[in-house]
Amino acid sequence: MTVRELFAMIDDLAPFDTQADFDNAGLLLGDPAQTVRGIHVALDVTDGVLDEAEAVGANVLVTHHPLMFAPRRRLTEEDYEARLLCRMIRGHMALIAAHTNLDSAPGGINDVLAAVCGLRGVTGEGYLRIGTLPGGETVGTLIPRLEAALHTTVRVMGQLPPEQTLHRMAVSSGAGSDSWEEAVRLGADVFLTGEMKHHHALALSGAGVLGLECGHFATEEPGIFALADALQKQLNAVQYEGCVSKSHQGGYAGRYGADRR
Repeated sequence: MTVRELFAMIDDLAPFDTQADFDNAGLLLGDPAQTVRGIHVALDVTDGVLDEAEAVGANVLVTHHPLMFAPRRRLTEEDYEARLLCRMIRGHMALIAAHTNLDSAPGGINDVLAAVCGLRGVTGEGYLRIGTLPGGETVGTLIPRLEAALHTTVRVMGQLPPEQTLHRMAVSSGAGSDSWEEAVRLGADVFLTGEMKHHHALALSGAGVLGLECGHFATEEPGIFALADALQKQLNAVQYEGCVSKSHQGGYAGRYGADRR
């Protein structure tokens, strides 16, 4: 399999032409004709992630967040991003980023987040999903359940009694608080996102909707595992050597091989 073929596979799962205008998703580094020896999936490109990729013999990195989000005029190893890029070039490692296209894709980041949060009858499109909470869910039971499910600390924004029953929750991963108005319009009692802007939190509170800020990493990491699983099913030939899931250094490691296991 080549990098070009892997890119086409990801494009089928989360079409790159659906990415936001401001985004930089796609094949960002490497030779499309290069043979894929191993794939390492992670949220971000970091030195730790590159260490992991090299340790399992991967020569393709698939991340959620892209590098070169802002245009670059030079690659000198005097800044962090340039050092990462130069390291990857020296190691002949390709980089594919699936960002806002994966956020909005069916089965992508936000669908996975809704599932992890236990929502039922999920609907929505773009960067927002909304669904029904389990029967009898209250403010007092929801917060610890989400903290356990997402492995995070939930910041509560707004005031509702702990015993108040909640029915519908909307979610938008990462820096998704711009979707708050749609959440209110769709009748959400609760709106969960990774990063909540102050004025959005105030507006939600004024609308009687509970705002929950759960962290950018925590709301997007589950979707990375789902992407790795989807690639495994497509390839039927990915041997996963291991993963480090609760660290900003961590990724989901795979090595392309002859068998699926």
